Amino acid sequence: MKLSKEFKAGLIAIVAITLFVFGYNYLKGNNLLNKSRTFYAVYDDVQGLGNSSPVTINGLQVGQVSDIRFLNETGKVLVELSINSDFQFSKNSVVNIFGGDFIGGKSIAIEPNFKNPTKAVSGDTLIGNIDDGLLELVNDKLTPLQAKIERSVVSIDSLVTSVNQVLNPNTRSEVQTAVAELTLTLKSIRLSADALNKNINQEDSDLNQSISNFNKTSENLVQITDSLSQIEYQALVANIDQTLLNLNQVTTKISDGEGSLGKLINDEDLYTNLEKSSKELELLFKDIKENPKRYVHFSLFGKKHTPYQNNQD
Repeated sequence: MKLSKEFKAGLIAIVAITLFVFGYNYLKGNNLLNKSRTFYAVYDDVQGLGNSSPVTINGLQVGQVSDIRFLNETGKVLVELSINSDFQFSKNSVVNIFGGDFIGGKSIAIEPNFKNPTKAVSGDTLIGNIDDGLLELVNDKLTPLQAKIERSVVSIDSLVTSVNQVLNPNTRSEVQTAVAELTLTLKSIRLSADALNKNINQEDSDLNQSISNFNKTSENLVQITDSLSQIEYQALVANIDQTLLNLNQVTTKISDGEGSLGKLINDEDLYTNLEKSSKELELLFKDIKENPKRYVHFSLFGKKHTPYQNNQD
């Protein structure tokens, strides 16, 4: 039987459409020839998860992501999973998004929960969770290290700057001079040490006696220290405080004019009288020095007293 051209064209079109449908669903992760179960998980952020990403259970791939779309206006994302395996797990199993390494994208791993007897059936929504991938873990570990490296680089830069400032030509010259002087000092110390060794060998007995005296002095010092440690410092400090308080009270009374000393210091009339008496006494001493005969009379023949004459006029 001869087929017409129209029949052949229609058959080719049907085959092409069938292959297109199978290919499109295969690229989306749906194999129309296999019986699969469909599960869902809801996430706030899928971290770059894409269609056809593998789905594993205990490391074994059991399916793939068949669709990713927004769930509602809140921005939550609904992930549709196509599971080809008949492995049974409970409805409380967790769907973890993980991965994100240097060469691969995100993947999904189902963490089975066997404590709940209720089995998950096709169409159920499982618990969605996001695990830290390799990049996140590396970033968490490298962030403190990066901060330490930055601080170390800053410290090294400061140290190099300080060294450059220190090792300028003038400083190097001063360092060389200091080293030369230190060398001379060490030579002098060595000569002194040699001389000291000779003196020690010659005066060994004197040194032993000095050591004995030093030991006795140390014992006496220990005894003195023990005696000092027995002093009641608190009582001593209390007595000093009381003495200072009494002295402060006496000073206050003197400033206020209380007592003989206070009156003596604060009485201006007394100061004026003392100053006046001092001046009169000074004039008296001066007159005695200039005219001693007025005050001392000595005569073998009984000479009469000469009346006082004021020569200051």
